[in-house]
Amino acid sequence: MGTLTGGQLVARMLRREGVTTAFTLSGLHVAPIYVGCVDEGIQLVDTRHEQAAAHAADAWARLTRRLGACIVTAGPGVTGTVTAVANAWAASVPLLVLGGAAPTFNQGRGSLQEMPQTQLFAGITKWSDRVPSPELVPSFLARAFRVARAGRPGPVFLEIPWDVLSNGADEELAAQASGYRTAARSPGDPEQLDAAQALLARAERPVLVGGSSIWWDGAVEALAALADATGVPVYLNGMGRGCLPPGHPSFFQGSRKEALAQADVVLVVGTPLDFRVGYGTAPTFAADAKVIQVDGDAAEIGRNRPIDVGIVGDSRSVLQQLASGARRWGGDAWRKRLRAVEEERAARQRRFEESDQRPIHHFRLARALDTVAGRSDVTYVGDGGNVVAVAAKVLRVPRPGRWLDPGPLGCLGVGAPFAIAAKLLAPERPVCVVQGDGAFGLNGMDYETAVRFKLPMVVVVGNDAAWGQILIPQRNLYGEDRSPATRLAPTRYDRLVEAMGGRGEHVDDPKDLIPALERAFASGTVYCVDVAIDPEAAAAAGAAGYAV
Repeated sequence: MGTLTGGQLVARMLRREGVTTAFTLSGLHVAPIYVGCVDEGIQLVDTRHEQAAAHAADAWARLTRRLGACIVTAGPGVTGTVTAVANAWAASVPLLVLGGAAPTFNQGRGSLQEMPQTQLFAGITKWSDRVPSPELVPSFLARAFRVARAGRPGPVFLEIPWDVLSNGADEELAAQASGYRTAARSPGDPEQLDAAQALLARAERPVLVGGSSIWWDGAVEALAALADATGVPVYLNGMGRGCLPPGHPSFFQGSRKEALAQADVVLVVGTPLDFRVGYGTAPTFAADAKVIQVDGDAAEIGRNRPIDVGIVGDSRSVLQQLASGARRWGGDAWRKRLRAVEEERAARQRRFEESDQRPIHHFRLARALDTVAGRSDVTYVGDGGNVVAVAAKVLRVPRPGRWLDPGPLGCLGVGAPFAIAAKLLAPERPVCVVQGDGAFGLNGMDYETAVRFKLPMVVVVGNDAAWGQILIPQRNLYGEDRSPATRLAPTRYDRLVEAMGGRGEHVDDPKDLIPALERAFASGTVYCVDVAIDPEAAAAAGAAGYAV
């Protein structure tokens, strides 16, 4: 066996972990890792901002259900990833950020781009540390891989100084770093399962709320089996979207508010009781509802409200256990009542979807997009406020792993980088970014990255020349004259994409939406459809009973 540099050992370990693509923005502090990646056949995708590199690695992890890797240079390179790391932390994504640093012998002397980096990530990672020597590179990487994916997944940060990356160590060390993680699953406690089954068997109005762990834990088939056996109404959020197809008799989407407010038993599987579900408390949940919470992290169970049954385990194992011997939960009248709510809401929503108003209504845009994109197996990336909130009510997601959004942190700017990762992973599958004009401004330059790497995608920009999701409530609270910092210029984002080497067009007439979208999906390039939408439409829809 020979000697490898620390950078080559990093790449060797990444390859052993199954990392085939890493995201970066060039910097000499991490150049030895690049050399190793070339040697190991790991593709490097360089973005226009470190935040975008980390976002892309995040999306790679979400879609593969493995580790996403990001490599950035010291100082501002590392700080550029902070928002994306925080987003991965909130969404429980196993993201590895490798940050360069000044050589150990110069640290503390005012080296170029020197700063306290590991402390920066202490509150938003599962582990943040410095690798002290080349010999310890394999063991530190092995721990990083294990920690990132163990229990509740999350990001980790490793600082690797220049000398650690440049100096050599025995390559056998990488071979010895094996068996560092278990594939064991975590079934639920039998007593807690019995208690849950008893509650659900007596329930008259049961509801299941499933989140991202349905996807992460490979529980898609288990969820379908449970739904088939019990008929329980199922509502899905996050990466759970698409884990039941839209036509499934247990799939419900537009009646969640009414369902939770009236349910007598709520089964919460792998989604936190956070703001998205009113913290699990009244009035979002019925005051007397019994709550069964399933989570892989015991610390998450009982957060924000008392629960009646808490089951610690992975979603697939627990859903399989609950389905074993289960019979119908609740009565047909309950399901019919919820379906009637959905049909009534769809009828009211249809008038917005068919509106011929100009500027174009958000719902009309979403319906046109669903009409065109629904003809193929498309991956959607939601990046924005009102326009994405509306799109989520209309777009049908027929398969798991076809909907990406930032998650509970509500971070804008994921559009281009998430789409880049999705297209790299499945070049044959169309990718469509749905974003607001505000969100475009955060990482929109990375459509140049998509053009450069020949990654066709459709970019639909809902352009209301405003931060619409902020403008409307701020104006309602304080008045028009006290709502600064909420307006944007009516920028032509299609022309920006054209300047980067893509194509695009502007649409301001609703009858032109479907032809423009058809051209976009057929273009074979990065194609931006810039749509002039009504900044007041969301307010009108809200007045009609839609929370957008």
